[in-house]
Amino acid sequence: MDSNAETTNIYSHPELLVVADTVAREKGIDREEVLEAMEQAIQKAGRSKYGHEHDIRAEIDRNSGEIKLARYLEVAEEIENEMTQVTLDTARGHKADAVLGEFLVDPLPPIDFGRIAAQTAKQVIVQKVREAERKRQFAEFKDRVGEVINGMVKRVEFGNVIVDLGGRAEGIIRRDESIPREHFNNGDRVRSYIFDVREELRGPQIFLSRSHPQFMASLFTQEVPEIYDGIIEIKSVARDPGSRAKIAVISKDSSIDPVGACVGMRGSRVQAVVAELQGEKIDIIQWSQEPATFIVNGLAPAEVSKVVLDEEANRIEVVVPDEQLSLAIGRRGQNVRLASQLTGWDIDIMTEAEESEKRNEEFRSLSQLFIDKLDVDEVIAQLLVTEGFTSIEEVAFVPIGELASIEGFDEDVSNELRERGRQYLENRETELVEARVAAGVSDDVAQVEGLTGEMLVLLGEAGVKSLDDLGDLASDELIEIVGEKKLSEAVANDIIMAARAHWFEDEEPVAVESEAPEDTAIEGADALDTSSAT
Repeated sequence: MDSNAETTNIYSHPELLVVADTVAREKGIDREEVLEAMEQAIQKAGRSKYGHEHDIRAEIDRNSGEIKLARYLEVAEEIENEMTQVTLDTARGHKADAVLGEFLVDPLPPIDFGRIAAQTAKQVIVQKVREAERKRQFAEFKDRVGEVINGMVKRVEFGNVIVDLGGRAEGIIRRDESIPREHFNNGDRVRSYIFDVREELRGPQIFLSRSHPQFMASLFTQEVPEIYDGIIEIKSVARDPGSRAKIAVISKDSSIDPVGACVGMRGSRVQAVVAELQGEKIDIIQWSQEPATFIVNGLAPAEVSKVVLDEEANRIEVVVPDEQLSLAIGRRGQNVRLASQLTGWDIDIMTEAEESEKRNEEFRSLSQLFIDKLDVDEVIAQLLVTEGFTSIEEVAFVPIGELASIEGFDEDVSNELRERGRQYLENRETELVEARVAAGVSDDVAQVEGLTGEMLVLLGEAGVKSLDDLGDLASDELIEIVGEKKLSEAVANDIIMAARAHWFEDEEPVAVESEAPEDTAIEGADALDTSSAT
């Protein structure tokens, strides 16, 4: 073994460089990656001839195409593999200045590629080129998520459409990402939205969609110059693919009507989008930062006579004339469902008659509450409800002047009502404390900010009696125990973190601030009102 000599067994294959250039050009990958694949193929063939246990390496000269084949031996202190390592003493017998960690190069004669060796080399080259091609495809498309792309249908498999995107790249439109009742044949041109690109074992997977809401938004961006230029902004989109859609737009220039710009002259712009979406009907809505206005616009073409917002629950009651009910709801609830998706609010539709009946029922129930808890007659109870009082707490702690200003009330009546309200709340609080103690809920839990007396009783009934019990709960479990309408997720999280605070006493203390909604205690007291005021 002449370790000082360069690998002299060299044979020239200038045509290799021509092949590498051709493959790189056709596959759209780097020439260096093709040459590296060829080196690995020759290396594998060499190991097949001389033994797989040897460290045999191949090198192709990038300028001349010459191939060098050699066995490498590592100079090691301890021999673990005699086929790939030599001791320092042995190495210095061939190379006087050999050092640990160095490789001795033993040139090998040229390989006469037989049929099997040639086939093996070809497989390695094909595999490596394919891997390089996949990396290129992933690098090309991973930053194109959100684009609309044109392609040609290559084949249809079980409802999934395989799309040729050019450059040897393929995308897939899965059945659930297609527009219902849409049919494609091989060779059809198709436009779709890139919504995901994943690198998987079988190569990069490019997922396309024609049902995605942003596909429609992108089509409008292409058709409406004002959207492309940023003058008009698309705020939200809701789609029932192939059937109906709603899109909310706003103009940053007060002189430009966003709805009119999207519709276009004689509907030309919107019709271009409708044609691409197989006749999907599109409602273009004026966006508003006022939720009530936006929701009313979103329910078009139905007319709305009244709305009642519940911002804490993100819910809105919409009152429509009787003859508008079916239009507001839409076929199979489509109109109200799309309006809800568009606005992000839960929408309850009711007729004027239903709303009137609901308000009358609320009036009767609140009047009865005041009659039972404040021990007043029906006239006074109804006056309180008419003036907007909805709980015993409001009556007990309202400024005396507000009560006295009610027609028929004087200062004495007002003071008496406040006193009765406070007395009822005191009695109720005493009852809840007794019920909480009887349920076994500890005083430590009772001191957690944000929990009302009623909530403590419910926790005790559910077996939550200590800070550890409370700290072990998840927010959704706590909300389920005390009632969805009484506790928001944010407040529930604060309560649980406060209960866990003692777990970290040895660490730096964490300040947990929790503020329950103003009506938490009110709703809690009202929900369990069963006794009369004394």
